Amino acid sequence: MIVIVNYGMGNLGSVANMLKKIGANYIISSDIDTIRNAEKLILPGVGAFDTAISRIDKMGLREIFLDLAFVKKIPILGICLGMQLLMDSSEEGVLPGLGLIKGKAIKFNFDSKDKLKIPHMGWNDVILNNSSIITNGYQNDIRFYFVHSYFVKVEYDINSILKCNYGIDFDAAVQNNNIYGAQFHPEKSHRFGIQFFKNFVEL
Repeated sequence: MIVIVNYGMGNLGSVANMLKKIGANYIISSDIDTIRNAEKLILPGVGAFDTAISRIDKMGLREIFLDLAFVKKIPILGICLGMQLLMDSSEEGVLPGLGLIKGKAIKFNFDSKDKLKIPHMGWNDVILNNSSIITNGYQNDIRFYFVHSYFVKVEYDINSILKCNYGIDFDAAVQNNNIYGAQFHPEKSHRFGIQFFKNFVEL
């Protein structure tokens, strides 16, 4: 059973609808025991880093996530802010992230001459960087839908599986063994997102 974690910040319904569309078994839950016994975990997220990590800590989920990631080694997917929470830290806040993947979330900072708006919003091309099961079926012309003001920079390039460019190159999808992250919104990315979720479900 896939558990979509409800910690009060995320597009739960949109993620659930996409999983339903591909015939996956899932549940949306904030129950500690349900999350602890998940076979796969999805951590969505929309909002501020410190607010999100504070809620996770107050619910007692940090240690559970660490156990699921490193002891039980179940597949875990962080989406948008959920991906940033997997990192060590973020420039958006002062609290430590979950540290499941070595890296940091950094704020976009452009000169006025660049004429690039923040947040980065809309469809954007991505390119394959390192091979991963989560990107099976993708070749060229890969596009996803983004909405974010902060981007992830992983410490080790081997953890970057998809790259995107918006003024600068950034990590659009990441992986550390059984831990996966997507800066884009696969639940809003039509056929590209469907393939992404299918790959996760079939892990």
